Parts: sequence; structure tokens; C-alpha cells
Amino acid sequence: MKTLGNSHILGIFLCAFYLVSVVSSGTEITIPEELKSAVAKIAVNSTSCSVTCGPGFKLEEMCEITPDGGRRNCTLRRSDCLTSWVCGLLHFTVPVGKPLQFSCLTSDTVGFGSRAYSYTWRLAQGLITTNDVLFKPFKNPDSVIRFSPTRESDAGTYRCDVRMLKTFKVIKRVYFGVRVTQNDLVDLNFQKSLTWEQKLAANKEEGNTENSTHEEVQEQQHFWQGELFYECLVGVGSGVIGGVFVSMALYFFQKILGR
Repeated sequence: MKTLGNSHILGIFLCAFYLVSVVSSGTEITIPEELKSAVAKIAVNSTSCSVTCGPGFKLEEMCEITPDGGRRNCTLRRSDCLTSWVCGLLHFTVPVGKPLQFSCLTSDTVGFGSRAYSYTWRLAQGLITTNDVLFKPFKNPDSVIRFSPTRESDAGTYRCDVRMLKTFKVIKRVYFGVRVTQNDLVDLNFQKSLTWEQKLAANKEEGNTENSTHEEVQEQQHFWQGELFYECLVGVGSGVIGGVFVSMALYFFQKILGR
């Protein structure tokens, strides 16, 4: 690559030296009529790559450039792009018995040239790691791994290498860390652990106040019923204890007066 770049730079310098020598000698330069009317089609605008790592796509605006610098017959073209081939580690936590699936490719890339790739999977069973020494081959020719249902033995880190079929070059490497938990060990229902006030605030932020009105009213009724019962219980208990103390005080006071 360096040799090719140096040769291009050398060619530019030689061309510039030749033009300077021709102009200094007074020789007239004649541009052919074919070049004067030539039209070039180039990319005048482009979006960023659709993904930050691995194969993606970008949209390019292709226009014909006239000799006077104008643009015409502009069209949009979708082309491949690659920013970085290392994608890092993605984590999944799933209870035993629940289905799970993950894919090497993003949803927009699956339908766009996905047949031009091959996939190699490796597994570090029972470990969450990116140390390539700990991985062993895992048979799966597809870009997707599915567990239905998920077992404890499925826990570990799965590494996927995406290669071009023509060149066998690795264009993407991604790790999937899978943790499998027991159903009775932990409750992953985050909403269930929230208080009524926290659920109300979360629903307001998400804009789901209309859909959850009935549920919130029921929870609010339970909440206030519990508060009312607690207040009544505290009031009755305080009255009983106060009555006992007053009775004992009167009893001792009568004994003192009786002496």
C-alpha cells in the first residue's frame, strides 16, 4: 500500500513538472472536444455507516457532474461499509426454561447480502470471557443461535466470526455472554418490585397513563385500605395501652390515700 501511494505521488509530481515545462516553453495545450463534453458520475453525499462495527450499509447520492460543475440525474445507491470488525461483548440473563436467541448480524443486514457471509461459532462453556484461548468449536452453520428452552448447560460465552465467502476475511467478531438463572433464585420482573408511586411515575414518563389507569386505581385502593387499617390498629392499640396506664395510676393513687 505504501509503494502504491508513493507511486501515485511520484506520478502527480511528474505530471505537474511536465505541465510547468510545457507552459514555460510557450506551447499551447489543446483539450480534445470529447473531454470538454465528458460527464463523470460520482458520489456527492453519503450517510454514515448503519452500524458501528461489522458489516453495514450506507446511502450514497450519485450525480452526473457536467463540465461546468453542475449536477444532474442524481440517484440514491445503497453500498456496503465496514467501520470496525471487533464488536465486543453482549450480555444476556435468562431463567431456566425460557427461550433465547441471538444473531451475528443486525436485522437490517440480514436481508442485504447476508448470503455472501459464512459464520464460525466457538464456545467458552460456563464462563463469561473474551479470552480466545478458552474457546472451543461450536457447531452451528447459521448466523442465529436459538435455545428453546434454555438449560443450565447452555450458559457461557459464544463467539461468532463473520467471514466473506470470497476472501475468507473476518469482517465481524462478537461475543455473547449468556447467564442462566434458576426460577426460584431470583425474580427478574422489575415492575413487580416497584411501589405504587414508582409505577405511577414510570408510567407517566413512558406516556402509558391511559392504559394503566384501571390497574393504578386498584393499587391505590389497596394502598389506602392498608394505610387506613394500619392507622386504626395504631389508634386502638394506643387507646388500650393508655387505659391500662391510667387504671394503674388510679389504683396506686387510691392505695396511697387509703393509708
